[in-house]
Amino acid sequence: MAPLSEPAQPCSTASAAGALRLLYDGGCPLCCREVAFLRKRDQRLHPDAERLAFIDINDPAYDPAAHGEISYRQAMGRIHAITADGVVLTDLAVFRHAYRLVGLGPLYAPTGWPVLGTLTTWIYALWARWRLRITGRADLDTLCAERCSRPA
Repeated sequence: MAPLSEPAQPCSTASAAGALRLLYDGGCPLCCREVAFLRKRDQRLHPDAERLAFIDINDPAYDPAAHGEISYRQAMGRIHAITADGVVLTDLAVFRHAYRLVGLGPLYAPTGWPVLGTLTTWIYALWARWRLRITGRADLDTLCAERCSRPA
C-alpha cells in the first residue's frame, strides 16, 4: 500500500497506453493515493514510456467494452487490470504486476507464496468487501443504481 499522503496529481483517467491498464475507483481516497504513488514512481522510472495506465471507472465515459468487458459493478467489487496482451488480472495479482513494473516487485512478491499468499488473499477479500464502508461511501448496489440513473 502506498504511503497515506495527498495525491501528487489529480486522480483522473489516463490514456490506455502502457504495459498494464489498472482500473481504479476515482471516488476512493485510498485508491487515488495508491494511483498517485504508482504514477509518480512509473514516471520517475520510465519518463519516456510509462508502463502503467490508470482508468477511472467512475468516469462517466468509462466503457466496459474498451476494458476487457469489465463492468462497473465488477470493477468496484475488486481491483482489475489488463495486460498489454489482453489478460485480465484481479486482486493481488494486479498489485504484484504493477509493483514489478515500477521496480518494487519484491514488496508484493510474498503475496504469491503458498501459505502467505492464501492469508493475504483472504485479507484482500475482506478489504474489497468492506472498502466502500471503510471509506465512507454508499454500498455497491446504491452506487450502481446511481450510475444507471445518470443521463447519457
